[in-house]
Amino acid sequence: MLIVITTPDFFAGEADLINLLFVNGLQRLHLRKPDSTRADYEGLLKTIAPEFLPKIVLHDHFDLAAEYGVHGVHLNRRNNQIPKGFYGSVSKSLHTVEELSAEGNNYDYVTISPIFDSVSKQGYNSAFSHEKLLEMRHNGLIDSHVIALGGITPQNIAQLQQYGFGGAMVLGALWNRRGDRESFLEVFRELQTAALNS
Repeated sequence: MLIVITTPDFFAGEADLINLLFVNGLQRLHLRKPDSTRADYEGLLKTIAPEFLPKIVLHDHFDLAAEYGVHGVHLNRRNNQIPKGFYGSVSKSLHTVEELSAEGNNYDYVTISPIFDSVSKQGYNSAFSHEKLLEMRHNGLIDSHVIALGGITPQNIAQLQQYGFGGAMVLGALWNRRGDRESFLEVFRELQTAALNS
């Protein structure tokens, strides 16, 4: 599965590009805006086509989850409690072998990062060697509900198959092309094709 995570900042035309991704086959989008106000978050949700809201996962302002009928919430260091009465999907960010070992099976899916050197965060380099990832797969730590995050590009996404990941989450490789709609869609299709074939 290919998951797209939003940029931390809001930008003009963002909802149009999100809708475009869904029209072109995106199954899951993580809405992550760490410094956003609730009003800003809701403003973006209101401009995404209603039929796509059930494919969205919130990283912040979990109280909006039930109101907008989103797919799920994603626990992180800022928001680490499941909203009371929420029965959708729950996922979580993990960053170490120890965290994956302790919590990997507690959620619908988890992300582990960074797998490759980040495209969007300078100096945020891979935390796992090729050998370590193979060992993690061999030990059953990486399986179909573990999603790779960090530095995923059309050039390296196919490598994830050998490690047993259930999918990939992309950010920089895609959103860095947001200024050129054609290029943006081309990168998305390359990522989507590679994800489906892996």
